[in-house]
Amino acid sequence: MANTAQARKRARQSIKRRADNFAFRSRVRTAIKRVRQAISAGDKAAAEAVFRESTGVIDSIAAKGIIHRNKAARHKSRLSQAIKAL
Repeated sequence: MANTAQARKRARQSIKRRADNFAFRSRVRTAIKRVRQAISAGDKAAAEAVFRESTGVIDSIAAKGIIHRNKAARHKSRLSQAIKAL
């Protein structure tokens, strides 16, 4: 258990930060899942529209440092390749 006021505050902050980071990662996973569902449905126009929205979400989460920028680029690249293959 934290003994000083500073340590107690850091513990409170880390709990809040962890919850926020969990929500941000969930947003990224949902965005990727939506694109994959559109791809599996075979609708290229819908997949491209969802991909454009998802790209913004992925980039913003990478800019916050929640996921690494290379991981964000990898996801976007693979989704783009899948859409082009339709």
